[in-house]
Amino acid sequence: MTYIHLTYGDLVLPALLVVMDGALSIILRLRLERQLAIATLRMVIQLILVGYVLTFLFAAVSPLWTALAAFIMVLFASREIVARQKRRLPGTWGYGLGAACMLLAAGTVTMFALLTELRPDPWYHPRYALPLLGMMLGNTMTGISLGLDVLTNGLVRERTAVEACLALGDTRYQAMLPVMRDALRNGFMPIINSMAAVGLVSLPGMMTGQILAGVEPVDAVKYQLLIMFLIAGGTGLGTLAAVLGGSYLLTDTRHRLRLDRILTDGEI
Repeated sequence: MTYIHLTYGDLVLPALLVVMDGALSIILRLRLERQLAIATLRMVIQLILVGYVLTFLFAAVSPLWTALAAFIMVLFASREIVARQKRRLPGTWGYGLGAACMLLAAGTVTMFALLTELRPDPWYHPRYALPLLGMMLGNTMTGISLGLDVLTNGLVRERTAVEACLALGDTRYQAMLPVMRDALRNGFMPIINSMAAVGLVSLPGMMTGQILAGVEPVDAVKYQLLIMFLIAGGTGLGTLAAVLGGSYLLTDTRHRLRLDRILTDGEI
């Protein structure tokens, strides 16, 4: 079975649904029409550019080009992590922590899948490596963002309790453990909710795309299960690394809480 080919002209009618959202915003005075227009324009431009870039990469099949594309993806994901924080670590600390956690988590599970389950030839083939990495980054990014956000907000809120525990002789990790647990729970929650709802409530995008492309539903389910297992592992690993790393950076070797290292939205 061949997939249904779409032209750009076929997308005009569905695009009117976005226009409808803009019209509703104007009628109801929600003041979201400008944001909606900008987001839609960015989405269209970005996806078209990505399509041409992937076409080039798929034809080149070069480990250097694949590594460069993966590196750029990690950098943009790290920037999104920092941008989503109400309270964030300054400068290279924030970007470095996000990038390191993303590279550790998403990179590890992507390599694991390529080398043990998918086994493309060559193993770094961008047709498999980059879409898989993209799915890992998108989901792991959410877990890391939530984990760090809850960690920093929780330490500010519970500062008195944490410093009291430190004064009584607890180590920095013992004193911060309740806040760290809350951060980990929040980081894990999106993937837990996704796993609980998948199939009965929603059909995931990858599975839907494969079915539309002509893949047998049972085979599409197998691939989706693989992806969900990988996302769960990547989210857990990334969130844990981010929370532990953030806790380390927000204390010092003398077991003091260093909230002076946190920037708020209004600070540079």
